[in-house]
Amino acid sequence: MENIIGCEWVFRNKMDESGVITRNKAKLVAKCYNQEEGIDYGETFAPVARLEAVRLLLAFACMSAFKLFQMDVKCAFLNGIINDEVYVQHPNHVYTLKKALYGLKQAPRQWYERLSKLYMFIICFWLHKTK
Repeated sequence: MENIIGCEWVFRNKMDESGVITRNKAKLVAKCYNQEEGIDYGETFAPVARLEAVRLLLAFACMSAFKLFQMDVKCAFLNGIINDEVYVQHPNHVYTLKKALYGLKQAPRQWYERLSKLYMFIICFWLHKTK
C-alpha cells in the first residue's frame, strides 16, 4: 500500500487597498513532503510554455479570427483527475482522492494532461469543421 499523505487547512485573510479584511479564505493542502519519488509518484513536472507553442497559438488564433484573452486560473491544479491511488488523512479518516489537491506532486501533470486533451479536441473539431 502506498503512503498515506497528511493534509492541513491553510487560512488567509483577503484585504483591500486600505488594509481592511474583506474575505476569509481557506484551502486544503496536501503535505507533499510525505510523498516519496518512485513510491507515491513517478516524476515531478513543471509545465512551461515554449516560445514555439506561443507562436503557434498566436498564428492559429489569427488564422481562425479567434479572440485571445489572458487569464490566471487560481484553482487550476484542483481540476486534474488523478489516475493513481492517492490516500490522504484528514483528522480521523483516510480518503482516496479522485481529484488533485494543492501540494500534490501529481497535480501539475494531471492538470496538463486534462488541458492538453481539451486543446486537442478543439483543434480536431476546428480541422473537421473547415473541411
